[in-house]
Amino acid sequence: MRSQTLLFSAAVVALSAASAAARAETTLTIATVNNPDMVMMRKYSSNFEKATGIELKWLVLEENVLRQRVTTDISTKGGQFDIITIGMYETPLWSKAKWLTPFDDTPEGYDLNDVLPTVRDGLSRPCGTASPTRASSTPCPFMPRAR
Repeated sequence: MRSQTLLFSAAVVALSAASAAARAETTLTIATVNNPDMVMMRKYSSNFEKATGIELKWLVLEENVLRQRVTTDISTKGGQFDIITIGMYETPLWSKAKWLTPFDDTPEGYDLNDVLPTVRDGLSRPCGTASPTRASSTPCPFMPRAR
């Protein structure tokens, strides 16, 4: 019995180490607009990196340049970005093109009613499903559809 317990403990430690190693090798590329909210988010990303071991690479651009770059990337399935921020202008267009995937599996404590109503309504899809967003009137993070 003791040897089985030791074997199980060794397996748990090995799996934990493998998981940590996989996270340490993960890099997410984020394309976002150059505004105060996103600059602040970028500033705090080192906390996320320390807590998870996941490296964040940021591409911060002016709004029109960002819109052109990410629209081209998504429409051609370029895959340059793991996370992008888009605003209310892009949301209905990208939804119609089926380029967005809703965050249906939000954490238990996430309450969509915490998002400002005008932002929530503006980012709701034509089918009436609001996507989780951060409470701001500027870009909201969406993950591109899986390729």
